[in-house]
Amino acid sequence: MRQRVRLLFAGSCMALSCAGCLAQSFTWYSSTEGNTWKTSSVKMTKNVAAALLTVDENVKPIVEFKDWGITFNELDWDALGLLTRDEQDEILKNVFSSDGDLRITRGRISMNANDYARSWYSCDEVEGDLELRYFNIDRDKQTIIPFIRAAQKYNPDLTFWISPWSPPGWMKINGDYPVLSSRFNNMPEKMNYILYGNAGGQVDPDEMKLTGERKGKFPRQLATTDYMIQDPRYLQSYANYFCKFIDAYKEQGVNIDMVIYQNEAYSYTPYPGCAWTAEGTVRFNRDYLGPTLKKQHPEVKLYLGTFNTNRVDYVQKIASDKGLQEYVSGMAFQWEGRESLPVLREEHPDWSYMCSESECGWGSFDWGAGEHTFELMNHYLGNGCNEYTFWNTILADKGESPWGWKQNALIQVDSKTRKFTYTPEYYAVKHYCHFIRSGARIVGYKALGEDKMPVLVSRTSQGKYVVIAGNFKDETSRLTVGIAGKTLSVDLAAHSYNTFVMK
Repeated sequence: MRQRVRLLFAGSCMALSCAGCLAQSFTWYSSTEGNTWKTSSVKMTKNVAAALLTVDENVKPIVEFKDWGITFNELDWDALGLLTRDEQDEILKNVFSSDGDLRITRGRISMNANDYARSWYSCDEVEGDLELRYFNIDRDKQTIIPFIRAAQKYNPDLTFWISPWSPPGWMKINGDYPVLSSRFNNMPEKMNYILYGNAGGQVDPDEMKLTGERKGKFPRQLATTDYMIQDPRYLQSYANYFCKFIDAYKEQGVNIDMVIYQNEAYSYTPYPGCAWTAEGTVRFNRDYLGPTLKKQHPEVKLYLGTFNTNRVDYVQKIASDKGLQEYVSGMAFQWEGRESLPVLREEHPDWSYMCSESECGWGSFDWGAGEHTFELMNHYLGNGCNEYTFWNTILADKGESPWGWKQNALIQVDSKTRKFTYTPEYYAVKHYCHFIRSGARIVGYKALGEDKMPVLVSRTSQGKYVVIAGNFKDETSRLTVGIAGKTLSVDLAAHSYNTFVMK
């Protein structure tokens, strides 16, 4: 398969500079299972025949990249705390420092509890406290704030955004944190019916099944009921809640510059969550959150998301509201939302786009999980995202949550031996994050495809090309990339991550 991409140069001087670069060789970083981050050199040739991807001159880049981010979770902080101070410092330096491995510059904060909190909580547990007199971030001061400060030691310029998993339970029609009952919560099963309300739909027991067939649609049946109470007093109080959270974190030296109203509104969860209809989503963001942010925190941007649904028409319905568009700066996608991204970006080219959560797997911590994350980064950057956020950075043992889901992380800690390991996913991430920095332009992209070879080409702010490619087949495969009339052609080892950096 061939794909041709043209590269736009700022001017003739840059073009001449690039032409000189093309005579140079590349440093090749390669990782296979058990043999990571090996370096060698490779030179370009003049022949461009049969290239998987060709990058020519004089075309607009796909996107200018901005930030790599991670999420600050309580269980991550607990896992980090199992290690010695020196080990903690090594990890924090490698993740956050400008001369570390990953060079993370952005953080995601969950307003209230998420599914990787120690337990479920909110910043205001006083029922009916619409004036938010009892609002506080005392719980966060025990875990999230110390975690952030530890990271800021290595990158004081970290920036932050927020999204809740659930409003306080008393702001919801079911009076509880989850959406659906399960053995992991105390919500009565008989309350499950409210998800579809008067529509008469029955909750499919496999609706939230994490593996297996989803019949091509997620969710297979959309909620017909907003779990957030739609009384204007509650909606305004919740909008004010966001602003109080921003203020409270600012007092701790943490400046939040973007908010999203809900994490995964289309996951009907046994852990903290909140189902929203399209109408409820528009109403809250257009009539309450957007205007309140504009008045109290005009410096804070509002994004729509996080969209985890492939029901593109449903997302289009939200994004097309003219009144809402006045307040929106971007959109965030994760999980099944990856399928919606290309369509929405084409329809709203002036907005910014991000991957708000890298998929977290099933607690395997294996090479295949790294390959999946490698392909996700390829997809989101290749389809125009200028930010990419990872989920759990470090987890203990099999990464099990309080509700029984085992997840992957970039770093794994054995709680018995108190030893840590950089996982295959860590190296997959390093192959991107170490070289694609703020200001880099994504200029070429080939999806995974049947050949199992995802490819991404970027150009750094210094004018150097970076080629990132995977080979996920069981045998060695030839990578051929054309760049401005010359060719990078090498054999990639089976199941390998690869990065080529122009010298």
